[in-house]
Amino acid sequence: MHKTRNAINFLSMNATAYKFWHEHRGLVWSNPSADDSVHLQAALLHPRFSQLLELAVEFGVARLRAEWAELACDNTREVARVRKPVERILNHIERGFALAASRN
Repeated sequence: MHKTRNAINFLSMNATAYKFWHEHRGLVWSNPSADDSVHLQAALLHPRFSQLLELAVEFGVARLRAEWAELACDNTREVARVRKPVERILNHIERGFALAASRN
């Protein structure tokens, strides 16, 4: 059953998402056909500005914020450890996007 479900996930993943996650396969190496939310949350739990910026360009800051809001509800050490860096990075990305939009 597990292999079949993964095969279905893999086959239902659109080509753009597959290509994007293939380039970032280290995020969820044990399940490369995982849902976008799994990949996004993994990136948020291991925050790197450049990677989160790429994800914001691909999926939007609102999507990253939504995934972070879901994670932030967890009172785990892992979430507590990354709370400040994630908030700082997302704020910088949002300000950068707003600045870029104002110049267009």
